Amino acid sequence: MSPYPSYNRSCRLCPHTCGVNRSVAPAGRCGSGASCTVASVCRHRGEEPVISGQRGICNVFFARCNMQCIYCQNHEISRNTGAVPAREMSVEETAEEIMRVLPSCENRVGFVSPSHHAPCVAAIVDCIRRRGARPVFVYNSNGYERPETLRLLEGKVDVYLPDFKYADEALARRLSGVAGYPRAALDAIGEMYRQKGSPLWLDDAGLAESGLIIRHLVLPGFAEQSVEVLRTIARELSVSVHVSLMSQYFPPFPVEGFPSLNRTLYAEEYARVVEAFHELGFSRGWTQDLESSQRFRPHFHLPVSFG
Repeated sequence: MSPYPSYNRSCRLCPHTCGVNRSVAPAGRCGSGASCTVASVCRHRGEEPVISGQRGICNVFFARCNMQCIYCQNHEISRNTGAVPAREMSVEETAEEIMRVLPSCENRVGFVSPSHHAPCVAAIVDCIRRRGARPVFVYNSNGYERPETLRLLEGKVDVYLPDFKYADEALARRLSGVAGYPRAALDAIGEMYRQKGSPLWLDDAGLAESGLIIRHLVLPGFAEQSVEVLRTIARELSVSVHVSLMSQYFPPFPVEGFPSLNRTLYAEEYARVVEAFHELGFSRGWTQDLESSQRFRPHFHLPVSFG
């Protein structure tokens, strides 16, 4: 039986509010059914230092996505065409897989692209806690969320790790095929902020135990859009939040219509965004070196997704 069956009968988990019956068959903009559609449960060392530490985090990568970004770095699993077969798993099966991987990692579990499976996330957390385990739970999303859905996770998620991809509505439509992204993401992150506030609480080992980190992937050719994202966060939320500015973009395949997306970042582009970060008054967060585009490429078609 799927968790929270009422949500599956008329799905309005994300801002698409499709209203489809996922209990009957995979449907809606994400093409997902009622069970946990899992692409991979594996150790991942590529997150922020306070998230993955030395040994990495046990990440649950959900398949498909409620956004279809034309440059998606995880395109092998996020495309709703199913390029890499996913497993339809129960809550208990997913929890069992997590418990198998968790001893090889830091004591933390990440849910990646979880927006369309939020009720499953809540049920998995409860299942793992019933087994007596107490890892830190990290919710790693694209930011295209509904506050009503996020309230299901209050008291279950320890660290929110959302993207804020765009401050421009038209660009979100062109690159990711979604309507109303800036407002939806701001409302969602506002709910995360309500739940967690701006402090990031660390344990004795320097790993995050509770809080909010906003991620932004700087796209080649769109440095000024990234600056506007930072201005929006400063204006609408706070400069006291932690922001992770990622330079790890790589072209997953030829991107038609956007020549700049067929290359990695130029140093001067990323430097402009980092400069704006400091000029706007942000002081908490992380940057990456440009070589990160070579280190963090996933390979979900291989037995080991990350090298």
